[in-house]
Amino acid sequence: MPKESSTRQRQMVAQQAARLMAEEGIADYAFAKRKAARQLGMTDTHTLPSNAEIESALREYQELYLADEQPEQLRLLRTDALAVMQLLQRFDPHLTGAVLDGTAGRYALTDIYLFADSDKEVEIFLLNNKIPYKNEEHRANIGHERHKVPVFVLDGEHGIIRLSVFATDDVRRIAKSASGSARATSKALEILLN
Repeated sequence: MPKESSTRQRQMVAQQAARLMAEEGIADYAFAKRKAARQLGMTDTHTLPSNAEIESALREYQELYLADEQPEQLRLLRTDALAVMQLLQRFDPHLTGAVLDGTAGRYALTDIYLFADSDKEVEIFLLNNKIPYKNEEHRANIGHERHKVPVFVLDGEHGIIRLSVFATDDVRRIAKSASGSARATSKALEILLN
């Protein structure tokens, strides 16, 4: 396949994936890529765009089509995240993902990492404070290994808040989020909001 055609296909998939993420609330880049490629009738999945290309296309999409609503939605999600992080301060919370990097839209998940001696400690805190939650788990890279990570899912005022619980020692082993994006403490988030 000629390089120009391959580049154009990557752009088309990135733009379609960005639209899906913005309009349907898909948070998983890999899923958005595959779905976009299928919708565009592309069978060669070796030329799919990178997450960075999709993030760039998502920012362009938001600037073009959601310029009126996205900044306010982002501010609300960040404000909700800060309130949850302040409540859970004893677990060294770190915001990550779309709410931190600024690509969050109306269906975005708010991802917060917590660091505790055990996930039971977090669960007891939620129960004692009568905070309803659902249990999930996902896999994350910690150091050079994949681990199952317990997750508590809360219904926030403006969207779903996902609390991933890592061991206290993992705070240094996870330089970035499991998805590769940056992390921010509640103090850093306060500065960002101001």
